[in-house]
Amino acid sequence: MTGFLGQNTKHNFVLLIRDADTVASALRQALTEASPEERAGLERAVALVGSHAEATESQLRARWVRSRLASVGYTGDVDSAYAVKALRQAEPKLSLLAAAELQRDAVAHPE
Repeated sequence: MTGFLGQNTKHNFVLLIRDADTVASALRQALTEASPEERAGLERAVALVGSHAEATESQLRARWVRSRLASVGYTGDVDSAYAVKALRQAEPKLSLLAAAELQRDAVAHPE
């Protein structure tokens, strides 16, 4: 989900890429051509992609923050300074401002 450019600069943003519509379209096309044995699995996949496509940008950023925190083994409170530190450890090019803003999304959208 991230899009960082440059070598040693800090970034105040995270580029959010949404491609669920493209994936959903491909799955719906596959569903029209599916054999009876494949239909149930593809129908479930279409439903899952549809539910994720409805997520707001803030919810997607919150999920991303949690995944990045998990990648560095952070299991503490998302609403702490340690969470910001862990997020910047996971993504060293994030500025303190960007990390704090992303943390707010994670706090606003608990799992």
